[in-house]
Amino acid sequence: MESDFLQVLTAIVGGENLLTGEAAMPHYTDWRGRFSGKALAVALPASTQQVAAVVKVCAAHQVAIVPQGGNTSLCGASVPLPQSRQLVLNLSRMDRIRAIDTINYTMTVEAGCKLASLYQVAEQANRLFPLGLTAIAPHCEIGGNLSTNAGGIGVLRYGSARDLVLGLEVVLPDGRIWDGLRSLRKDNTGYDLKQLFIGAEGTLGIITAAVLKLFPRPQATATACVGIGSPAAAVRLLAYMRSSCGQALSGFEIISRNCLDLVFQHIEDTQEPFGRKYPWYLLIKMDDVQQNVPDSVLRNALLSFGGEVQTFAIESDVREAERWWKLRKNISEAQKREGISVKHDVSVPVSRVAEFITLSSVALHERFAGIRIVAFGHMGDGNIHYNVSMLAASENPAFIEQHEAEVNRIVYDVVARLKGSISAEHGLGQLKRETICEYKDPLELELMRSIKQTLDPAGLMNPGKVI
Repeated sequence: MESDFLQVLTAIVGGENLLTGEAAMPHYTDWRGRFSGKALAVALPASTQQVAAVVKVCAAHQVAIVPQGGNTSLCGASVPLPQSRQLVLNLSRMDRIRAIDTINYTMTVEAGCKLASLYQVAEQANRLFPLGLTAIAPHCEIGGNLSTNAGGIGVLRYGSARDLVLGLEVVLPDGRIWDGLRSLRKDNTGYDLKQLFIGAEGTLGIITAAVLKLFPRPQATATACVGIGSPAAAVRLLAYMRSSCGQALSGFEIISRNCLDLVFQHIEDTQEPFGRKYPWYLLIKMDDVQQNVPDSVLRNALLSFGGEVQTFAIESDVREAERWWKLRKNISEAQKREGISVKHDVSVPVSRVAEFITLSSVALHERFAGIRIVAFGHMGDGNIHYNVSMLAASENPAFIEQHEAEVNRIVYDVVARLKGSISAEHGLGQLKRETICEYKDPLELELMRSIKQTLDPAGLMNPGKVI
């Protein structure tokens, strides 16, 4: 039966685009190396019609489908389970730019387009695509970005992935193609179906193309690196700068001192931003579509805020500012080189970010001696990456094996108390599939399961993920 199944797939995508054995193995393990599984094969279709044909064959043979793009998921959403009859459906060959409309400020792209390539296409048209995942942009693909509702450093001004989509093309679990590739800003004709598939992690259908919003390309940029005493002061500064700088404020990142210590230890060609060390740092970015460099506006706002800003420097040359952004972009890589840790991607109301960091840190330090907390992220939208490990990296495997569940409970209980979310931008995948049941309203879970049952009654779309 399985040999017949594979023969049919070969006829659809071609023998060189159906991977088995050793050739398929890289697609079975996730980006972090935490999740791995196995599948009957990896199919690489070249068109929406081929995707639809493959899905129909899988439905007929009752083979589950794991949609995959760049396989950069951090929660195990893009790899197969250890036990199941599954096919990995990788969309990387579907990388065409179907259309670009500079007057409507849109581009229509296929799911396999690398995010970095979309930056370039928009730039060539003197436009901006602002989904700010610059650290992994050369590897991740837009279909996966939309399936996980990716965030990044530009959410403060431009929104997350779901805010950047006007239309979708989706292959449904029965192989039908929904053509929702509309480029309208206004369409009040019923349910906004595209939002069902954005953030669904491939459990409801397979995104094959999208109409994305473009924006005017900034002509001038200024970045400030700020030393500050506490997250509470940073929260107050953010509110002040939003009222002072308006929509020109496009990024507001917070970095704990522990982050920089790891970056300097593991990442070459990095250096202290100031002559002395500070407990917390901010990277604040402003953009202007005019030629007027916004550095004076940024400087005046920081000076007028008062003494809670301990020091700052401003750079209007993008290449010079990159030395600061390199510190932020390499925190995750530095942590990876240091060793494993208990990672959290959480969000709370922006006004409660400092409260989250304080309450979680106090509780964890009281419970566990000798731990290191690495906190950083997108303060502008309330999304903090909050990671816990032992100071001695050699102790982490045992610490995580014994205490990961308790660490998660402490952090997530604080998040719940502050009306936050246990997954801000990474999704649920396999990692948080069970945990979400403890923190999401039962009625919400019931509604999600009802939608899943309606669209995918056989449960073949990315099983074991999300719900």
